[in-house]
Amino acid sequence: MDHTGLIIGLAVCGYLLGGVPFGVVISKAMGLPDPRTVGSKNVGFTNVLRVSGKKAGILTLIGDMGKGWVMGFAAMQLLQDEWAILIVALAPFLGHLFSPFLGFKGGKGVATALGSVLGVAPLIGLLLLLAWIGAVALWRYSSGGALTAFGLFPVVAALIHPTMSFILFSAVVSGLIVIKHKGNIERLWKGTESKMGQGRPS
Repeated sequence: MDHTGLIIGLAVCGYLLGGVPFGVVISKAMGLPDPRTVGSKNVGFTNVLRVSGKKAGILTLIGDMGKGWVMGFAAMQLLQDEWAILIVALAPFLGHLFSPFLGFKGGKGVATALGSVLGVAPLIGLLLLLAWIGAVALWRYSSGGALTAFGLFPVVAALIHPTMSFILFSAVVSGLIVIKHKGNIERLWKGTESKMGQGRPS
């Protein structure tokens, strides 16, 4: 039985780490525009890539994925109960979506969610990452890649890791990502969504 205090402590640390807006931190450190003020005004990888270039975009991606992976991996090493592990893995994702450092606003959570899944279920995380990359390569829509990968997440979870806790985890993560992409879904439907490589933000 995992100690409640340890679970709470890890979850709080995960939430605070998840709240670190790497897109903002990296952009300011490199003397680049604050992503909250340009492009789509999103703090995530895609907007930073568009407005500040590949280096800043890749560093943002690494930071956002890394904070999810660190907490997912730490939970796997320190906890035994799957519910507890997944609560801790969910924390950085929620921190990214509702950052305490940005007035409880944040990004869309795709990279952080991928990192968390890679930390707790590497095979499933790798499959989602490949689905994301493959969909983006095929259609050149970053949002389309994210929606494809996380639309598949509950299905993959049910096939590969069919526990109630993990399927619920997959459904919560995927549901929040879909909600965060509501505007993108509307633009995809209308055919006005920006493709990767275009200057217009999505």
